[in-house]
Amino acid sequence: MLENLSKTIESISKIEVAAERKAVLQSLVDYIQNKVKANEEIRLNFICTHNSRRSHLSQIWAQTMAFQFGIKNVFCYSGGTEATAMFPKVGETLVNQGFQIQKLSEEQNPVYAVKFDENQHPIICFSKTYFDDFNPKTNFGAIMTCNNADEGCPMVFGAEARFPIKYDDPKAFDGTELMNEKYAERSLQIASEMYFVFSQIK
Repeated sequence: MLENLSKTIESISKIEVAAERKAVLQSLVDYIQNKVKANEEIRLNFICTHNSRRSHLSQIWAQTMAFQFGIKNVFCYSGGTEATAMFPKVGETLVNQGFQIQKLSEEQNPVYAVKFDENQHPIICFSKTYFDDFNPKTNFGAIMTCNNADEGCPMVFGAEARFPIKYDDPKAFDGTELMNEKYAERSLQIASEMYFVFSQIK
């Protein structure tokens, strides 16, 4: 794990996840645990409306925590009900928390390579629909990270299971004095919950 990221994870490990959130997360823990027991690949697709903020944070932290806890064969994806772009503040927040991010393209919807470890394959991030060809078509868990995507997608085709694990949108603070603080706060909340999920896997 990258050194600065290790320090962040050490502080994340001390964040207490509330009992009601643990109850929300338990079905995802059970899904992953059953896959591990069956020696099957674990594909998780984090879905939000625009695939710009919460779904990327969730994808990146879930992949990182799977590595932190040595859970093999975990492949994390993200998507939206529509594609926009990964919001720049998301990358900036993650760099501040210890990730290394390389911007691979300059178009309106840039592609980023996000590294959590010097030798591990980077997480490839760009905004896409959840059914984009980049994402798995079958045998995956769909994690709905916002109300709109949960309500707007009555069906996620190909998903084996669906988990409504929703987060408040830091977009509400865009352009305000609280912007940096709220993006960092949301990232750490997601990180602490993904830490909890993967810490439960035997």
